[in-house]
Amino acid sequence: MQLSSMGKSPLKVSRLCLGTMMFGDQTSLEDALSIVGDAQEKGCNFIDTADVYTSGKSEEIVGQVLKGQRHRWVLASKVGNAMSSLPNESAYSRSWVMRACEGSLRRLGTDHLDIYYLHRDYNGMDLEEPLRAIETLLREGKIRYWGVSNFRGWRIAEMVNMARQMNMPGPVVCQPYYNLLNRMPEVEVLEACGHYGMGVVPYSPIARGVLTGKYAPGQAPAEGSRAARADKRIMETEFREESLQIAQTLQQHCERKGVSLAHFATAWVLANRHVSAVIAGPRTLAQWQDYAAALDVVITQEDEAVVNGLVSPGHPSTPGYNDPAYPLNGR
Repeated sequence: MQLSSMGKSPLKVSRLCLGTMMFGDQTSLEDALSIVGDAQEKGCNFIDTADVYTSGKSEEIVGQVLKGQRHRWVLASKVGNAMSSLPNESAYSRSWVMRACEGSLRRLGTDHLDIYYLHRDYNGMDLEEPLRAIETLLREGKIRYWGVSNFRGWRIAEMVNMARQMNMPGPVVCQPYYNLLNRMPEVEVLEACGHYGMGVVPYSPIARGVLTGKYAPGQAPAEGSRAARADKRIMETEFREESLQIAQTLQQHCERKGVSLAHFATAWVLANRHVSAVIAGPRTLAQWQDYAAALDVVITQEDEAVVNGLVSPGHPSTPGYNDPAYPLNGR
């Protein structure tokens, strides 16, 4: 397994980060044990979860499978999404951030997190209070580093500079939704991270399954697939005609190249100079094992030109695309 630095920090992480969003939902404890065991054998040392994943069950399973080997892993979790319908069990009040971190540590069976992400931004949210809470968690040793996920470029810059003003450590990593069907982070997010020395760990390099080529335009998705389950997030984002057509075109390119589309798409994300690692979020052991081959795929100038011809740099696959989970607030 290849390793890289997390931005300018001395933290070393495997280029594939094991994402565990499916743990406790589509992935049982038994399967999770097999996946983590295989990941460890392959030299993976980076694992990612969140409090909101399966309402805490993902963290519980991660805690069980890491028992006795916790310090072999760079363990990341997140805070910010709603954990209940109660008014103070979401977002970033100091009270909730402190309680949420304690809850994550308890479920994970550990005394610290290596990385703690602010999971999402909220339009109009003041940044000082969450940063004060993060500063306290750092000082108490409950987290070692912190980062942001799904934040826009100007907000990343604001957080870095505010952390400097507060004389506290700044974020070391950003986790955006970035793949060759959604190139919008190239406009400012990736450049901001590079400028400030932050690592980038994109999630969903295969666009929630669309970039496997398994979804044919005009045809019903295969039974058991994420689209067939009408998963809310894939239906809101990449399950659209333009993206399915692009995937089919890339499938043909990959067949000529002699690689799978999923490996190509993952390798394309890893080829970005700002990217430290990529989240590989399997449902099954076979899916996890399949990700490893992406590390052997070399992205050429011809490959880049093919992708650019299908999705322009800095743009999404679909005109007018915007993720409804992160709405614009321009007017």
